[in-house]
Amino acid sequence: MIPEDKTGWTPLPHSDEDLERAKLVPDTPQTRAPAYRLAWDDEDFMTQRELRAVRLQLELLKPEMTLAERGIRSTVVLFGGARIPEPGGDAWAAKNETQKKNLLANAKYYEEARKFARLCSEYSATTYYREYVVVTGGGPGVMEAGNRGAADCGAPSIGLNIVLPHEQAPNLYVTPELCFNFHYFAIRKMHFIMRAKAIAIFPGGFGTMDEFFETLTLIQTGRMERMPVFLFGKEFWSKAINIDYLAEQGTISPGDEDIIDAVDTADEAWAIIRDFYKLA
Repeated sequence: MIPEDKTGWTPLPHSDEDLERAKLVPDTPQTRAPAYRLAWDDEDFMTQRELRAVRLQLELLKPEMTLAERGIRSTVVLFGGARIPEPGGDAWAAKNETQKKNLLANAKYYEEARKFARLCSEYSATTYYREYVVVTGGGPGVMEAGNRGAADCGAPSIGLNIVLPHEQAPNLYVTPELCFNFHYFAIRKMHFIMRAKAIAIFPGGFGTMDEFFETLTLIQTGRMERMPVFLFGKEFWSKAINIDYLAEQGTISPGDEDIIDAVDTADEAWAIIRDFYKLA
């Protein structure tokens, strides 16, 4: 089930002789004392409140350096609910019969996410997996479907996991070498959008809407280049969010609603990407 890495990539070697030497010193009260530990190898020190700025920087640098070593230049982002089951699966998140019925009905979006990721990954293969690499939040539901679609055709995919009290553990389809874990939501969001060439939003809850509206705000304010942004599931999103109403009320500018394309199928979304970037 774990996707095999077929890109021929091998990580750059890393070593630090000082760390090895530090382990060879005599065992004494002085060498056992916390003060003697190398600062960057001292977990108690690194997790102090005063080191937050350093931890933020490290969370930005670690995935950035790994993806740069890998040669990944652009991505396609899939956002969507962790609770959406695959067709025929268990609506494990349902709290009542109504939720169970609706989650099972929305399982069709799992398949569309999987197919969309596969279409992106098939094109990515023509770039030696440097462009249009699939990235998800790394968890279950729509995220799993995205990574699974990439794995279906032997492509690598990225998972940007985050430590949460529930629902979040890496799905088994993320490429292990590209499976990251975050503490800070802000840095995780930066990594979603820094290399994005398209963003697909599937049915989901508060987290999905947070990611969706932050993307719209960045495009609206010019902090992010215009790119294809999809709402997958016209019926779902027409009831969940009324963008036209915001435009009518004047709380967004005329034309802001055109940032978004509503689609129902993976083929529709990929055709828009292909036309937008004039891909062969």
